[in-house]
Amino acid sequence: METTTIIILAASVLLAAAGGFFAGFSLMKNINKGKMADILKKAEEEGEVIKKEKILQAKEKFIQLKAEHEKYINEKNKSIQEGENRLKQKENTLNQKLEDLKRKEAEAQRSKEIYNEQLELLEKKKAEVEKLHKRQVQQLETIAGLSQEEAKAQLIEALKAEAKTEAMAYVQEIMEEAKSNATKEAKRIIIQSIQRLGTETAIENAITVFNIESDDIKGRIIGREGRNIRALEAATGVEIIIDDTPEAIVLSCFDPVRREIARLALHQLVMDGRIHPARIEEVVNKVRKQVDEEIMEIGKRTAIDLGIHGLHNELIRHIGKMRYRSSYGQNLLQHSREVANLCAIMAAELGLNPKIAKRAGLLHDIGKVPDGESELPHAIYGMKLAEKYKEKPEVCNAIGAHHDEVEMTSLYAPIVQVCDAISGARPGARREMAESYIKRIKELEALAMEYNGVSKSYAIQAGRELRVIVESDKVSDAEADGLAFQISQKIQNDMTYPGQVKVTVIREKRSVAVAK
Repeated sequence: METTTIIILAASVLLAAAGGFFAGFSLMKNINKGKMADILKKAEEEGEVIKKEKILQAKEKFIQLKAEHEKYINEKNKSIQEGENRLKQKENTLNQKLEDLKRKEAEAQRSKEIYNEQLELLEKKKAEVEKLHKRQVQQLETIAGLSQEEAKAQLIEALKAEAKTEAMAYVQEIMEEAKSNATKEAKRIIIQSIQRLGTETAIENAITVFNIESDDIKGRIIGREGRNIRALEAATGVEIIIDDTPEAIVLSCFDPVRREIARLALHQLVMDGRIHPARIEEVVNKVRKQVDEEIMEIGKRTAIDLGIHGLHNELIRHIGKMRYRSSYGQNLLQHSREVANLCAIMAAELGLNPKIAKRAGLLHDIGKVPDGESELPHAIYGMKLAEKYKEKPEVCNAIGAHHDEVEMTSLYAPIVQVCDAISGARPGARREMAESYIKRIKELEALAMEYNGVSKSYAIQAGRELRVIVESDKVSDAEADGLAFQISQKIQNDMTYPGQVKVTVIREKRSVAVAK
């Protein structure tokens, strides 16, 4: 009974639980169903909004594309319209040209008809002239007693003689003009070469003055019974003159290299203070080596400065020795450098090789610095020296021929000869030329001052031009032209000068007022 009751109670509990579960499930189902309806309704509303937005965006995109299409269509229509306008203009132009061509064709046809009429008339006139000419020829033959052929032959002979005379005169005129032009061109090249190269002038003497601080040093240089000075003269080959001249010793020798060695040796001995024969010989030998090195350095530097390469070391040494030589007071190395540059300029003007010309110009006086005594002229000695050290035949010939000792075989020889003369004759270059140059300049300026109305005169460009300044209130423009001619004629008749002198008369009028 109890078991049955328990079973019944358990079954009642299970039934109650099942009923509760189903009741809860039904309730939850109803609740979820309401929520799902709300969600679906909300989703439908949002879908409607999105749908409307998309439709609106599509409409805007359509309107934009439509506007762009209309714009493209308008541009195409405009382009087509412009093309049609251009075609119409071209058509009008072509029609106008066609009308012009038709008009010109009509005019040409008319001109052709007129030309044919005139040609027919001309043929008739020509026939009449030929008839008259034959009649006149017959009359002339009857009067002169000569046939037409005979008269023609005599006329040809007369014309030949006349033409030959005129041709000879013309040839003579051409030859004179060619000579004049050649002279002018030669002067132009020489003057241009001189003007393009300017060098300083230096005068070398046969003595060198050695300055000392006090006369007490003279006694130390002379030494006991003169042994120091004798040793110095024997070592250097220079005569040392010590007299009453205060604070000075004179070194006399015609060899500038020896004078330079003696000067440097004396300078070292005086600075050192130890002066005796053994020391003198040591210092002189040391200085001689230094001078030899300096000579080589001067030669190398000169060749580098002038752009000359491939010279033998002995030739370079001779070039350096030219630094200590002079010719009529003109430094030999400076003269040779100037000649080299002049030769290069002149050779370039004449279409020759300027490097060969410059090489020949630098070496042309190398025979003036022999290592020993030579009985040959310096040009021949220099030529043999250049041949010994394998210089080119043109260079060797130019060196030997620049004083006409040998025959010139190339165009470089006369160039070197001319440039050597130019360098030596340059005003102020050599001692004996300076005084005559200054005198000629002063005479040139004084000659212009003799004329009325001249206020100032200046000789410029080494005396090749005379500038004359006149007073504007005394000389008119027309009178200035005449004054220039008169001065040029006076210079030409009364003075001796190289080349030509250009006279320039300057007349200037200045009007000045001062505002206060």
